[in-house]
Formats: sequence, C-alpha cells, structure tokens
Amino acid sequence: MRTLIKNGTVVTAIDTYPGDVLVEDEKIVQLGVSIDVPADKVIDAKDRLVVPGGIDVHTHLDMPFGGTRSVDDFETGTRAAACGGTTCIVDFAIQDHGHTLREGWETWMGRAQDKATIDYGFHMILREYNESIGKEMGKMVDEGVTSFKLFMAYPGVFYMDDGSIFRAMQRSGEIGATICMHAENGLVIDVLIEQALAKGHTSPKYHALTRPPQAEAEATHRAIALAEMADVPVYIVHLSSAEALHEITTARDRGLPAFAETCPQYLFLSYDNYEEPGFEGAKYVMSPPLRDKAKQKDLWRGLAGNDLQVISTDHCPFCFDEGKQLGKDDFSQIPNGAPGIENRMSLVYDGGVRKGYISVNRWVELTSTSPAKIFGLFPKKGTIAPGSDADIVIFDPEARTTISASTHRMNVDYSAYEGRKIQGVTETVLSRGDVILEKGNFTGRPGRGNYVKRGTR
Repeated sequence: MRTLIKNGTVVTAIDTYPGDVLVEDEKIVQLGVSIDVPADKVIDAKDRLVVPGGIDVHTHLDMPFGGTRSVDDFETGTRAAACGGTTCIVDFAIQDHGHTLREGWETWMGRAQDKATIDYGFHMILREYNESIGKEMGKMVDEGVTSFKLFMAYPGVFYMDDGSIFRAMQRSGEIGATICMHAENGLVIDVLIEQALAKGHTSPKYHALTRPPQAEAEATHRAIALAEMADVPVYIVHLSSAEALHEITTARDRGLPAFAETCPQYLFLSYDNYEEPGFEGAKYVMSPPLRDKAKQKDLWRGLAGNDLQVISTDHCPFCFDEGKQLGKDDFSQIPNGAPGIENRMSLVYDGGVRKGYISVNRWVELTSTSPAKIFGLFPKKGTIAPGSDADIVIFDPEARTTISASTHRMNVDYSAYEGRKIQGVTETVLSRGDVILEKGNFTGRPGRGNYVKRGTR
C-alpha cells in the first residue's frame, strides 16, 4: 500500500516546511517538496499541518480502582485517542501484592491485544520490592517494559516506603530502565484526610484541600534526592503545582537527570472547579488535585523552558452518575481520575500555541517527540522521517469545535471541558500507514494496534 500526502506543512520538533510525505505499507519512505509518484491513495493536506502522531505515555484503561474500574477499555480508549490525534499510548500494568510482574503484564496484554486500535506499550506499577521483583524487572525489560512506576501516595494500596523505592531505583539503574514517580506525601495526606472527615468536611473540594502543593513539592524533592543517591534518572508523573516544578527546576539547574510531565487539566482547569454547585466538583477529583489558576503560567514557563518535557493526560475516567457517586458522602471515596485522552492535542494547540506560550514545534515535541525519546520509542515513533512508522496526523489549525460529552468518543458520561470552544482539530490520522480517521470519521478496527517493545535509556 502506497499513500502520498500532498501539499501540507510538515511540522516536527525541529522543522517546519512545505512538503509531501510518501508512505509505503507501514513506514515513511520519502519526504520532498513535490513528490510525483503513483500511489494507491493521495491525501491533499493543503492548509493543514502534517505532524507525527501524538504519544500519550500516561493512561489508565480498564483499570480497577477504588471499588470500580475506569470506564474506557482498550477499544473505546484507543479509538478516542486516535480521534484526537494520538497514535500510540503507554498504559500502566499493575503488579498485585504477592504476584509476579509477568502476571500483571500478561493481564494487561490480554486486555489490550484484541481491542486496541492503535499501538500500545506498558509501564509496570510496582506495589512492593524484594530480590525476586528485582530479578523480574530485568526480565520485563527484555519484554520491552522499560519503565517502572512507584508511588509515594495511597498507603495500603500503592504506597512504597523510601527504602524500597531506593532499592528499586538502584535496580532500574542497573538495567537501564526509567523510574516514574507519583510524588505526593501519602502518609501526611492521610492524616489531613482523617482530620477533615472528623470535622464533617465531606464535599469534593476537600480532596484538594487535603492534598496541598507542599505535599507534592516535598515528595518531588525526596524522589529527586533518592534518585541522585541511586545515580538514576527519575520522571515525575502528572506534576501539578508551581511548588513541585521549583524542585524539578532546581535539580535540573544542578545538572541532575530529573524529568517531569504535566497534563492538560493542570493547564486549563483549576481549584475553582471544585467549588461548582452540589457534587459537581467530584468530576475533577484526581491526584494530584487541580491547583490555583494563578499558578498555571508557571507550568507554561516550565513547558517552554524544558523544565517540563511532556504533556500526557493521566486519562482515568469514571462515570459521574455511577463511579463518582461512591464518594457522595465522603470525598476520600471518590474514585480519582478524569477523562482527557481525546482532547489533549487540540487543547494544547489552542491554549498553548495559539496563546503564544509555546511554538508549534514545541507542541509536537511535548506531545510526541519528547515522550518517544524518554520512553524508548524514538525514532520508530515521534517524528516524520524516512524509516519511522507512518504514524501521521493531518491537523487543521483553523477548524473550530466545542468540546462536549454529547459528541466525544470517550466512554464516559461527562467532559471535564464541557462547552470549551477550541481552534485546531485533528482531521485525518494514519497509524502505521493505515488511515484510521478520515475527515473526522473513524475507520479503524479493534485489535489492529500492535504491542510496542520499548528500548532502554
């Protein structure tokens, strides 16, 4: 199959130029100002941006949590991702207490294999660390699972003590893997939750008030210190606060390999959403929580200056009328997570590029190239170049739309951005050369996505 994309503006992390892209089967084979060869399919990209497919390295599809499970499985979640311009995800497989890493990986592989419409990989969440787990980490790397997530939060569920974190970091350094860290001081947060409930504070806003930015900043500082002692890079997931960003910036100014992502919700939503009437604030319960709107410019500065390297979604949706209601009388029982996998590319283009916070090249870097490089996918993914996978998005920078639960493809009954008008829309998507979205119509099929074995650092 030969596909020719004509007349577009090709945008990568470092280049912007008018040009054509020739695809044969699954790969990009040629770039040129004017390619004139026979093709099975010709796509006219006039007045459109031709960019590498988005890579979302933080999703939670079909994940059990808090007495329920995230409502997007690997079919609905990857379909929504594709419709928004994302062509590869890295989800989180979970090791159960007392079970092997391979069991967790095989469980998540089973959930994805016949359902995913785009390519996918996995991080592995460690719930404990011992010598046996350390040996298994090396075996997981051989399977292409080259990053491991640890938690400083959720005591009794995911929390790991500092000694175990340090040992896991040392092992990660030995095998060339990356440590992803959920950095919040979970022990202190649990005290604050207990005190709030004792005072009768049960509404959703207390989720945020019991998870202050200092708890995130302290844990971020500690994670960096442990990583420095272990002589290993660390990647802070879903960084939300200016205070935590300060710790990353300070570390990077010292030359330490400290990396971090933020998410659209921290750039476009704020604590004010928790003050919405009734129980509406539960829609925005996620960890870390939304922060003061005035601090969002700090995050944009971090993104522009490369103290933050990635924008992912932490897509973990629970329906408002079902899952979120588990916490109707106790904010600590509200399942943590919100939808966003479909909206990331357009939100960041509209709110970042059009507002002048970042360039169009930086948009590509943050949403595709940098995550590909950090997590062992580059140059197979994350760029438009001969030999790379033909994961390509044709993006209309002038098209306008309104985000709404009534039109999104995510399997959740609300949108965190309901009614938000945006400019910049994904029009057509190629995944390994297959057109899976054409003029906004999804044409992919479940099970066509491939598992991607990722490389080490």
